[in-house]
Amino acid sequence: MEKIKTRPWDSAEHLKTETDMVEYFEACLREGGDDPAFLVQALGVIARVHGMAQLARDTGISREGLYKALSQDGNPSFATIIKVIRALGLELHTAPVHA
Repeated sequence: MEKIKTRPWDSAEHLKTETDMVEYFEACLREGGDDPAFLVQALGVIARVHGMAQLARDTGISREGLYKALSQDGNPSFATIIKVIRALGLELHTAPVHA
């Protein structure tokens, strides 16, 4: 039987436009539920597409600090999350929950 070669999925490879990034983050906000690590990881994916060096300049946070904060084990402050969201050109919005 022939072996099938696979490679790990990287969402960043599929985020080509600003619209892609916005829709990806919106989907992650809906799907992530109460899991802050999931949302931080989603921001990390978008940050890699945007470019960490540019994001570091835009946020005033070191590149290494961003990698650490947006990693799977990161635990960034809310202030860091807001800086990253704004520097990525994104906004958070609220809406009533429909049960």
